[in-house]
Amino acid sequence: MKLAMIYSFLKQDLATIEDAVNETIQSNNPVLREASSQLLRAGGKRIRPVFVLLAGKFGDYDIERMKAVAVSLELIHTASLVHDDVIDEAEMRRGEPTIKSKWDNRIAMYTGDYIFARSLENLSTLNNPRAHQVLAETMVELCLGEIEQIRDKYNLDQNLRHYLRRIKRKTAILIATSCRMGAIASNVNKQEEMALFRYGYYVGMSYQIIDDVLDFTASEQELGKPAGSDLLQGNITLPVLYSLEDQDVKTELHELFQKEDPTAEDLSRVINTIKTNGSIERSLAVSDRYLKKAYQALEQLPQNKAKQTLKGIAKYIGKRRT
Repeated sequence: MKLAMIYSFLKQDLATIEDAVNETIQSNNPVLREASSQLLRAGGKRIRPVFVLLAGKFGDYDIERMKAVAVSLELIHTASLVHDDVIDEAEMRRGEPTIKSKWDNRIAMYTGDYIFARSLENLSTLNNPRAHQVLAETMVELCLGEIEQIRDKYNLDQNLRHYLRRIKRKTAILIATSCRMGAIASNVNKQEEMALFRYGYYVGMSYQIIDDVLDFTASEQELGKPAGSDLLQGNITLPVLYSLEDQDVKTELHELFQKEDPTAEDLSRVINTIKTNGSIERSLAVSDRYLKKAYQALEQLPQNKAKQTLKGIAKYIGKRRT
């Protein structure tokens, strides 16, 4: 089953949000307009708006309030991708040239900043100070995550705690906040709001770990970029961390990072080692533990269609293996 089928009953509201996202990023400046629109045209699962809407179903659901939150969170996610591509010097995103490769780093950074600003302007229509405070705290965490990503590039001496904190800030916090903001916008009680937040955090951690696994196990066609791209960009993910327990692997990676222009053969040798030394299985076991905690968080919520859908999404994420 495709992911979109799990939440197909939200189709009409998601279409409304999609239109609003495209309208919000429009600019009188032709370069900003084209650069902003390019990434949105490339698609994406729009999973953060989905979490906003599902969380809203536990309270006083109003599509206008949900739209304000969902659009802002999707734009923050989009802006962070633009910045990530600059940090990673990435040429492709979802099978399309990145903004930095089509224009340059300066245009990409200004485009990301513009999308961030539009997201905040959009949320100003929501008259809820706590929602603005939560979003501000989340953006601080996102920025810290980007700084940590730069700091930790090519660092073979980082530990599990560093990795988990980085992916919390890179991915999990925005998914958790999507759930929480949907709850706040629909006046869900505090206990259920925090249960939704925890669910989003645990699902986000699991999702990112599986993404990091897929960088080694999926095909270039499935990824929209060459396998091992994260490693080549110096990003030390969980399968790599586990592999670094072997001193020979650490030496090989150190030599790979020292090369000015690593060959496909150099990279494929390291990828094959990571795929066959048990690191993939150990990483997936960590992902499964986070998913188990996500299911436990859902137990604190009342039974409704949204809860079953959240379970379905978690189950889908857990089955992403190729």
